[in-house]
Amino acid sequence: MRKVLFLFLLLAGCNSVYIKPGTLDTNSTVFAQRGQFSIARSIKEQMEKRGYTVLVGRATSSQNFAQNEISLNIDRTIVPNNAKFIIKTDEYKEKYRPIWCSMNGIWWWDFYVSIANQETGEEILTWRGLGCQNSSIRVFNRILDKLEK
Repeated sequence: MRKVLFLFLLLAGCNSVYIKPGTLDTNSTVFAQRGQFSIARSIKEQMEKRGYTVLVGRATSSQNFAQNEISLNIDRTIVPNNAKFIIKTDEYKEKYRPIWCSMNGIWWWDFYVSIANQETGEEILTWRGLGCQNSSIRVFNRILDKLEK
């Protein structure tokens, strides 16, 4: 029994979510950063499937920096005027976990997601999570169900 409880607590403790229910308008335009790792792409895809217009803005400049074998690419982007919400994702390097995530996608994600209302400046979602790709997307869809008006 203790092993089952420990496993439940381990899995349940992988997400920390704060939301403001009923604050996301489904007919809105959403700005998201271009590129990034898999969760950012998956979030954009899920939002488009739900009917949102997802834009990545217009790039104004791009700079590459290389220092000590680390290469950084910094894009400056104009946020579209009609973007009511902005999605920000921060991801640590995704990990290939074919055994742990065998029935749930094969990638392990370690991430942070934020959605903010551009008109009010209010943050309506903060989500710090760890998980396999498919279960994380299922959690994201449940979060959107609560956020949407």
